[in-house]
Amino acid sequence: MRQWCLRKTTTLPAIAPENRSRRCWIRQGPGINITFRQSTKQPFNYVGVLKQGLVNADSFEIVISVTANENDRFRIYPHYKNGYINIDNVKNSPGVMRQLLRLSDRAFLFWGADESGDIFTGYTFTLESGFPEEAIRIVLRSIVNSDKFVGEMRPNIDGTSSP
Repeated sequence: MRQWCLRKTTTLPAIAPENRSRRCWIRQGPGINITFRQSTKQPFNYVGVLKQGLVNADSFEIVISVTANENDRFRIYPHYKNGYINIDNVKNSPGVMRQLLRLSDRAFLFWGADESGDIFTGYTFTLESGFPEEAIRIVLRSIVNSDKFVGEMRPNIDGTSSP
């Protein structure tokens, strides 16, 4: 499971948005077959796994971080053939990277790779202008839709054909 170390103060204003966000994720999770838990290594991270309704990915690992500047950062890692999809370990790295760029333009959630090369899809909410509970609900419900994009990447990941 992914763990990020975020520098976070524990003042009351910094914790208040995190608590509201957490309540939203916990309420929404069961309706989309995800149970979120607080990370034991990073208390401002919440982790959940989606396994149902997928055709291409084995699962999606969802890591939600509440940042020091009060943003909710969603990073959703597709697991394929029992592991992360790493751009350094795929059959066609330039092809996967081109697909990630194209998907960031055409998909609802953006796509990228983290510092270790593991690909993810994601979304970042800024909470400066209020709490976007309905928008968070939409992002959580949209995760399963990213499975089709993993299918589109399969020829570049391992040479298998798209479904």
